[in-house]
Amino acid sequence: MRYVIIGAGAVGGTIGVRLAEAGRDVTLVARGVHLDAIRARGLTLRQPDGEFTARLTAVDGPDERPLPSDTVLVLTVKSQDTAGALAAWVDAPVVGGGTAGERLPLVTAQNGVANERAALRLFADVHPVCVWLPATHLDPGVVVANGHPHPGMLHIGRYPGGADDTDRAIAADLDAAGFVAPVRADVLRWKYGKLLSNLGNGLQALLGQGIPDALAERVRAEGV
Repeated sequence: MRYVIIGAGAVGGTIGVRLAEAGRDVTLVARGVHLDAIRARGLTLRQPDGEFTARLTAVDGPDERPLPSDTVLVLTVKSQDTAGALAAWVDAPVVGGGTAGERLPLVTAQNGVANERAALRLFADVHPVCVWLPATHLDPGVVVANGHPHPGMLHIGRYPGGADDTDRAIAADLDAAGFVAPVRADVLRWKYGKLLSNLGNGLQALLGQGIPDALAERVRAEGV
């Protein structure tokens, strides 16, 4: 499979570089000074055990050349950019005829639970990912992934439910790239669970350590 990473920031950059390290064909989609830096110097991934710079094809969007039919589109932009990214790629031509929206799998490696519904309005084959990947992107051409020995866990399945051979093939590539990538028939349940668990982050930011259990339970109940 070939991978087009739409949004080469913290999550997308980490996934893209690790897949490239594992020998997969990867194209990065970025913009502005980050795109300029990747084109000039490559994308550097800094990890606890060292850093690696991948010299990958970098673009700012689709062009008139048809995408190979074994391409997987991996959407890693922030949720506010989802609509624009979907609109940009849905009509991209594919070798053999048809469009990306009709023929290619779209992997939504994003936080939140609204992106998949928006994606399915345009793409016939949507695969959500619950992303557990501690990473940051602050400098052009550089992403930092703090997970070790695995950079992260990426649960994958189909939307609105189930799992198929495409999920298993993508998971195998992610495993080869060093991620833990379980295939989940109920992947949206995992994404909702992550949102509920993240509510504790706000309490910790406000109150520090030692949050009363009763308060944490009230916040989770409100989230549910």
